[in-house]
Amino acid sequence: MTELGLDWYLLPHGDEYQNEYLPPCAERLAFLTGFTGSAGFAIIGHEDAFLFVDGRYTLQAASQADGRDFEIRDLVNEPPSRFAAGILENGNTVGFDPWTMTMGQTKSWEETCTKAGAELQRVRNLVDQIWQDRPPAPLGRAWLHPERFAGKLPEDKLAVLAGKLKEAGADCLLQTDPASIAWTFNLRGSDVAHNPLALAFAILFADGRKPVIFIDRRKLDDETETGLEGLAELRKPSELESWLAENAKDRKFHCDPQLVSAALAECIASAGGTVIEGQDPVALPRATKNEAELSGAREAHLRDGVAMVRFLAWLDRQQAGSVDEITAARQLEGLRRETAVAMNSELKEISFDTISGAGAHGAIIHYRVTEESNTSLEANSLYLVDSGGQYEDGTTDITRTIAIGTPPGGAARDYTLVLKGHIAIAMARFPAGTRGVDLDSHARLPLWQAGKDFAHGTGHGIGAYLNVHEGPQSISKRGMQELLPGMILSNEPGYYREGHYGIRLENLVIVDEAPEIEGGDKPMLGFETITLCPFDRRLVETGLLSPAETAWLNAYHARVREALTPHLDKQDADWLKSATKKL
Repeated sequence: MTELGLDWYLLPHGDEYQNEYLPPCAERLAFLTGFTGSAGFAIIGHEDAFLFVDGRYTLQAASQADGRDFEIRDLVNEPPSRFAAGILENGNTVGFDPWTMTMGQTKSWEETCTKAGAELQRVRNLVDQIWQDRPPAPLGRAWLHPERFAGKLPEDKLAVLAGKLKEAGADCLLQTDPASIAWTFNLRGSDVAHNPLALAFAILFADGRKPVIFIDRRKLDDETETGLEGLAELRKPSELESWLAENAKDRKFHCDPQLVSAALAECIASAGGTVIEGQDPVALPRATKNEAELSGAREAHLRDGVAMVRFLAWLDRQQAGSVDEITAARQLEGLRRETAVAMNSELKEISFDTISGAGAHGAIIHYRVTEESNTSLEANSLYLVDSGGQYEDGTTDITRTIAIGTPPGGAARDYTLVLKGHIAIAMARFPAGTRGVDLDSHARLPLWQAGKDFAHGTGHGIGAYLNVHEGPQSISKRGMQELLPGMILSNEPGYYREGHYGIRLENLVIVDEAPEIEGGDKPMLGFETITLCPFDRRLVETGLLSPAETAWLNAYHARVREALTPHLDKQDADWLKSATKKL
């Protein structure tokens, strides 16, 4: 920083593809700060440094980053660029790597720096210059996703996207989001842990000519390479800049300002091209699943529910204190693999590192157990397990909170308040045009009335054998996207009593057209719950539930029992029968 004349340096949790989950070579924020969460941002000065994380990671960041080096700040309520307005001085120089910051981020920082009389300067990534044992770029195998699961051919998707580009007045679409490329070309890969992505760039054309995919051919076997060559021209990722320099002139490029790096936007402009800002046209088609994708999701959740019940039944048979967090997580993953094979499928991967939190660890929203932190599931405590699977026909994500022995004081009441919020979302009816932000408070109201809340969104979007976190749909305070039929979201309110326990109850739901309401005069949408797994009846204070809530829970448990029992042995079927008794 001194050599470059920088007063401050900006370090986002991101790479040139703007993934939420990064390959090891791009985990620069973790390398510098020790914080390993999937969302964060650092501002580094000569004397002071600040690490910004959202509510999911407050406790984790405090435990991983050295407080003598980094002051932990709130990423959501005090965004870094807004916070910086109070520390920047006239004449300061702020450095950043334009490959790891989006167009939108850069614009925000330019405005902040201009107001403060500071200069925003593009520099080579400083972390890369000091990271001596940096891992190499990933070369995970990539493959073509079968049409029977994808539901549509790439050719058909490309034709629709070409029409969208024409409507937007663009000649080309610059794709940098690997999930969008995966959806467009029915391509899956293994460059990023748990999410089936192949890191690549792509250029699509409004006139229907062959797209260009910039991907390392070493990731492709002969069949995949032949299939992709039938769809697109293949080039090396390192050739993207030179391609833009030679071909961008007089062309209009559709770029999502939240996905495309500042570096690539500048490449287009310097070559004489024009950037048209707009939401990635793949986002909504990818989010609104077709019938093949929805059918696959239901099938994936059926076998995942069988695995979860086998796990919960096993856990109930263990003596308190005899199982630790790592053993439990490994047992669940093993049962997912075993169950998938028994049901003529295959667990490709878990969909994220399992959150296996005993006791106070459950209050750390995105807790990741390590050999050092590993603890036993002791009597008279709660155990929170948040996990999921990647199957060829769907992605799953489920959280259950379990009583180990007699629940600690107050836990059953808190659990029931969270359950009431969960049921409120599951039972919701809403007109077309409703956004996630309009429903978020439904899940919080029972907790609010008790003077409690949770520091994360109520629900996020889910991909179809893709990212376990998918936008633009969400149920959250920032969920401005209209909820559309076919979208899959999580329903996961929670409550976290620091130092004692955490509670989260998560099912996945599909936005669908709800049955007509007698006496109503407007069509309504609703949610189809596709996760199949009982809630812990031992933690339900029935007196806190309304008759409608009790009826919903009983009906859900009856459905779970009917769907899963044929796939269980007698011991586990008996456990499920008991776990789903009517309240």
